[in-house]
Amino acid sequence: MKESSRKQGAASPCAACKLLRRRCAQDCVFSPYFPADEPQKFANVHRVFGASNVNKMLQELPIHQRGDAVSSLVYEANARVRDPVYGCVGAISSLQQQIDVLQAQLALAQAEVVHLRVRHSTNFPSHGLCPDSPGSSGSPSSKQVSPQDNKDMFSHMDMVDEVSLGESMWSC
Repeated sequence: MKESSRKQGAASPCAACKLLRRRCAQDCVFSPYFPADEPQKFANVHRVFGASNVNKMLQELPIHQRGDAVSSLVYEANARVRDPVYGCVGAISSLQQQIDVLQAQLALAQAEVVHLRVRHSTNFPSHGLCPDSPGSSGSPSSKQVSPQDNKDMFSHMDMVDEVSLGESMWSC
């Protein structure tokens, strides 16, 4: 919890009392969370939620939970100022879309790796070797590809829709 921006004997009001143009009492519920040097913080919360509602919320909460509540209110208020319709949900939705795009890109990359491994293993059918793989000593017995290994290589293919892979990847 932040220290009050008011000093003993000094009557410097917190950002909330300054915006509301009222005297800041010693027991002001806003002063620990809305210091005078951060006026925009309270201005956005007041614009979105209203000072009376914030006051009621803070008074109903135990003191140890008020700091987290104010952080949430400030975050949501700032998000609502940026995006009045969706607020935080708009930011979450945007991030979810980015995750979906990145997961699709990852699946394509994994499918391409599997394709290249399969293609590479068909280029060395008599040895079953992968000369680029770590730990390969170069001898035919050092790295045999078992039927189980081939099954494992193809198990990743069900994650990717073959139509979405495009012709360019398969025309190597």
